Amino acid sequence: MKYMGSKNRIAKHILPIMLTERKPDQWWVEPFVGGANMIDKVGGNRIGADINPYLIDALIEIRDCVSDLPKTNKEFTEDCYRQLRKSDDYKYKGYAGFAFSYGGKWLGGWSRDRLGKRDYVNESYKNALKQSPLLQGVRFVNESYLDLQIPDNSLIYCDPPYEGTTKYKDSFNHTDFWQWCRDRVNEGHTVFISEYNAPEDFECIWQKEITSSLTKDTGSKNGMEKLFRYKV
Repeated sequence: MKYMGSKNRIAKHILPIMLTERKPDQWWVEPFVGGANMIDKVGGNRIGADINPYLIDALIEIRDCVSDLPKTNKEFTEDCYRQLRKSDDYKYKGYAGFAFSYGGKWLGGWSRDRLGKRDYVNESYKNALKQSPLLQGVRFVNESYLDLQIPDNSLIYCDPPYEGTTKYKDSFNHTDFWQWCRDRVNEGHTVFISEYNAPEDFECIWQKEITSSLTKDTGSKNGMEKLFRYKV
């Protein structure tokens, strides 16, 4: 699913690094599952969590009832999109609020191209159809990473809101997050983190410059995507 900050483009680079560390039957846990564009490429036991209930609703809708989702922009129009801001009445608000928004940002504005010819509702539906089979068996949980119950000795991949970038739905304490990562490693989990920068006791094990587009105002910009792990 389209989502602001998606790691879909770098999954082919960082997944092999992480999967070499994964043991048979080990749980794969993502406390910041986003558009599920990483977890949908992993098999076995999987937990995808996020603090935003609408995001978890969207992923469950793709997983469980994809054929019922809107298929064209005649079925779901820009006027329908405007109503999402005013009411929770629409059954698939979670999905529509992300999939039909500019850059995949929650209710970030109706997606459109300059000529107004692309049908983003249909494009999103086709993407959902492809993703739905890959999400079968994923346990989606609406929880903060701080409250998430994680099975013993899991492999945890974190893609938190990046420090200093476009604000997500909720404020985020990065100092608390890095300490949480240290604590999980000390409990026996394997933890990987995507970020631009990290504290000195975390080592960068992969990096690549990526062009991203987060908002209508800022447009595209380059950033050095990095994968970190705690030095133990």
